Amino acid sequence: MRGKVLAAALAVAVLAGPAAADGVRDRLVVSTDWLAKRLGERELVILQVGDKAGYEAGHIPGARLLTLQDIAAPMGGERLTLEMPDAETLRGKLEALGISDRSRIVVVPTREGVQSATRVVFTLDAAGLGGRTVLLDGGTMAWSAEGRPLSKDEPAPAAGKLSAFKLKPLIVDADFVRKHISAPGYAIVDARAPDFYSGARPGGPPQKPHKAGHIAGAKSVPFSAVTTADLKLASPEDIAAKFKAAGVKKGDTVIAYCHVGQQATATLFAARTLGINALLYDGSFEEWSRLDGPVEK
Repeated sequence: MRGKVLAAALAVAVLAGPAAADGVRDRLVVSTDWLAKRLGERELVILQVGDKAGYEAGHIPGARLLTLQDIAAPMGGERLTLEMPDAETLRGKLEALGISDRSRIVVVPTREGVQSATRVVFTLDAAGLGGRTVLLDGGTMAWSAEGRPLSKDEPAPAAGKLSAFKLKPLIVDADFVRKHISAPGYAIVDARAPDFYSGARPGGPPQKPHKAGHIAGAKSVPFSAVTTADLKLASPEDIAAKFKAAGVKKGDTVIAYCHVGQQATATLFAARTLGINALLYDGSFEEWSRLDGPVEK
């Protein structure tokens, strides 16, 4: 047992950058106790990520409902699913949620899964608000399990005021992925479930399925592997072991993808908690399949 603990600690030390030693995880993830002590603070904005039915059934007091489409580019036609909107459009969407320059934002996962909440965290980070944004560990499930109060009252609408911003360069396109498949210092990571990675099942809708398999050279770190059964973030040792097994080395930049750019944000968020530099291929396998990119099974 002592050997396993030591090996896990070494895995974290090998993968983590200087930021990890600085307690970066503590700046990205907060507990229900942390949030309970701050309910009602003036600058606090709580975003519950899920559907209307779940929100109306009960939410953390003061939380606002947010769906992924609220902060995504419009869909339709041949457009890709869940793409990042342009900076000015995103600014308007965030202001409508009550977010201002001084806001402290808590993103709350629901039973829909951590991957929806981490997509929101990623979007806020791209907008330059990453330093003011945290993820509630365990989300509404942990809050309810601890007997904390839920509300059915919707906060009165109150628009925020955000300064104009440029999107941070956290998203890469297919050309970038092609050029970095075998590039030193980069690791392409597939965040989908293992049966999609192996090609046992194709992703996408039945009428327009994706190609079977994964991007040539990509390694597997499933989004579900970086959380526990109760949807809390896995331990630093467990997360580091997953990335190490995928061949990610200290100093590497991870480029993650999934079906449409949602599940991959959970894997990227986990990477960030270790201080690993992480980028998102937003078009993900939906676009890669359309472009007939090289695929392996």
